[in-house]
Amino acid sequence: MPYSSSLTDEEWEILEPLLPTILPPKKQTRPSNWTKRELLDGIFYQLKNGCNWEDLPKDLPPYSTVYWHYKQWRASGAIDKLMSILHAQVREQVKKKPS
Repeated sequence: MPYSSSLTDEEWEILEPLLPTILPPKKQTRPSNWTKRELLDGIFYQLKNGCNWEDLPKDLPPYSTVYWHYKQWRASGAIDKLMSILHAQVREQVKKKPS
């Protein structure tokens, strides 16, 4: 079920190609049950709504999985890198100088 915080297809088309170069490599112990898009939807839901991680809706990945990825990506600087790239792209679209 999509939420107001869920990525649209257009947003995902922008983010998806950036993720392999930004996200830290994960040890492949077994195939993931969740896509990066589903994990990001869980992270965005929590950040937008300010709920406890444990209160994520049941149709999103388990809160422990979403939180683990959030912690890893934040600690590695991946979220900051992603925000910087997206910020630069928006500035370029509106023809402003990079900051």
